[in-house]
Parts: sequence; structure tokens; C-alpha cells
Amino acid sequence: MSLRKKIADSAWFNRSVEGLIAAWIRFAHDSSSWDRIGFEPMDEALRAGEPVIVALWHQRLMMSPWLFDVSLGRICTLTSSARAGRLAGQVQARFGFDTIAMSSHKRHVALSREVLGKIRDGYSIGIATDGPRGPARIASTVPLVWARSSGCRVFVVSFSANRVLEFPTWDRMWLPTPFSKGVLMCREWRETVPRKPSEEEMERLRLSLQAALDEVTDASDHAAGRLTGA
Repeated sequence: MSLRKKIADSAWFNRSVEGLIAAWIRFAHDSSSWDRIGFEPMDEALRAGEPVIVALWHQRLMMSPWLFDVSLGRICTLTSSARAGRLAGQVQARFGFDTIAMSSHKRHVALSREVLGKIRDGYSIGIATDGPRGPARIASTVPLVWARSSGCRVFVVSFSANRVLEFPTWDRMWLPTPFSKGVLMCREWRETVPRKPSEEEMERLRLSLQAALDEVTDASDHAAGRLTGA
């Protein structure tokens, strides 16, 4: 095993990186001013003990600790079993999130059973709808399957800020910078997924969810002053 791989697989190294990332995003959040827009319906559902499904684009994942209020309910997020996904999951765990690792060895049926079990236990579910490997901003049908099986309401969320670091990853991952002006935004996706949708209906719903994610993401950019259009 190469020295680089030994270091990358080191528990000490990973805990250090997790701590640095968590400290950075906490400082970026606490040193910046944030407008929280549209979260009232989701917060009311959580106060009533109602689990929900929270969807966002992978690019906006870094501010997920402030896109769901863990003081109102528990949440379990889906992460990749790859090294980067495990790292992201451990960062989220530092903010009170539970996680389920997705794996190529784990069948969709087994994953769905695990997720639905979490929902029955009162957990909300969070998912980057184009993750873990993209293509960027192309929604999967996974949240629709879970909404159909659980009856949970679906909320789309996003963050934006006037200053961010953009990484050269497949999703152009954003990391907010300290002392910024930012926006956290939430909207409910109000479509109903039938118990036995046809392929055509499932595709229509997938495109509808994709459009809702684009709309809330673009609206957060506009509110943060990143877009000049209407």
C-alpha cells in the first residue's frame, strides 16, 4: 500500500480533515449574515412529528446542517460509501445527522428497506438528488420511490451566498466563505406520487422535481445577489 493511501485511510487523518471542514463551515455560517426563507411549512411538519424528505443538488451540500433544523426532528442522509462520501457523512454527523452509506454492493431493495425503516422510526431523509456521482442537476427517481412508499412530503432546499469557493469537482461544489451574505431557502414540492405510476408518469414527476430543485436553487442565487435576472 502506498504512503498516500495509508495516510488517506488513516482514522486520525480523516478525523482531522472532518474537524477542519466542520470548523470552516461553522465559522463561515456564524460569521456571515443569513436570510432563512420558506422553511415554515417544513418546520411545522417536524414540530408535529412528521418525517419529511429533503432534496437538494449535490453542489449545495456543504450547508446542509442549516437546511434542516435538528432541534425539531431527526434526519438521516444518504452518503456514498467511497472515501469522499464517508468524509461528508462524518462531517454531517458532527452536526447531529445520522447517515446511511450507499454502495454498489447494496441492492436498491435493501437500501429502500433501510430508508423506509428509518422513516418509520421518525427520521426525515435527506438526499442529494443528483449524487453521488452525477450528472450534475439531473434528478434521480429515488426520492420519488421513497415518497410513494412512505407518503412523506417532499421539500427542496438550497443555499447561496454572495461569496463562495467553487471546487473543480463534477458538481462544482460550493463552500461558503466567512463574512458573506447568504440565503437558506426551502420550498415544498406539491406533486403526489401515485402508488403504481406508469413509466411516463414517473418521468413526468422526475422532471417536475428536477425543475423544482432548479427553481429553488436559482431563486436562492437571485436572493443572494448572484443572478441579475428576474
